[in-house]
Amino acid sequence: MSFKKLHPHLKEAFERLKVEGPTPFQEKGIPVIKSGANVYCIAPNGSGKTTALILTTLQKIKCSALGNAPRALVLVEDKERVIEMHDAFQEYVKYTDVRVYMGYKELHVDIQKSEIFEGIDILITTPTNLHKLFLLNGVSTSQLQICSIDDGEFLKQKSEYNAMLAISQSIFKCQYVLYAEQMNTMLQRFEDHFMERARKVKL
Repeated sequence: MSFKKLHPHLKEAFERLKVEGPTPFQEKGIPVIKSGANVYCIAPNGSGKTTALILTTLQKIKCSALGNAPRALVLVEDKERVIEMHDAFQEYVKYTDVRVYMGYKELHVDIQKSEIFEGIDILITTPTNLHKLFLLNGVSTSQLQICSIDDGEFLKQKSEYNAMLAISQSIFKCQYVLYAEQMNTMLQRFEDHFMERARKVKL
């Protein structure tokens, strides 16, 4: 695998950001994610998991805006990480029409609903906030293609774990990619719910 096999806009972004080539994790993991399978990506901090998440998300939606409902979900631990992930995406969606939206509990849910209704491509939020939006019909999953979970260890929190299970019941079909530093029993249990026949990439 090389970055040359990704969308032309991503290759342009690599040149602009002076990214030289894939890390060993990206070399191993990105082709598996691109295959469309559910994937557990297990690798240490600093191995390039966040960049892989961004690249495969943008590759999935073809680096372009389409329709109004989100085609990609990125689930993270808290508001701070929502903002960090949003900023990281902005580096790669410059000069595209891709609409990246960040939602978190501190932002009134009615504001989130109205802004999401205007049309987005990628929604970055927490499981508990997304579940609340689902309960209030604030977001549609009709066009959803991929759901990525960043640093999935945070799902050990009961509220986030239960919200993740509820979310999976509200999504008819999409690819799930879960990133973590270590596999554990709690993450493994998701295979019984929404990570069916998941492949594992471990560094």
